[in-house]
Amino acid sequence: MRGGGAAQARGRDHLCAGRPLDGTGRIADGPPAGTDVSPRRVLIHVIEEHARHNGHADLLRERIEGVTGA
Repeated sequence: MRGGGAAQARGRDHLCAGRPLDGTGRIADGPPAGTDVSPRRVLIHVIEEHARHNGHADLLRERIEGVTGA
């Protein structure tokens, strides 16, 4: 996962480049195409997804190691 920090920084800089968190933009493609969203909503979504996947990884680790909460 080398280079992830640089990619994250570029993504953050691109997303927030001079835009207010409450400003809105339109999703260009994909299933939600045409939906108006704010940078705040995008960042919250990324945090939620990150937390969800970390939780899944914890469940797998606990199952493999047989230890919970470590």
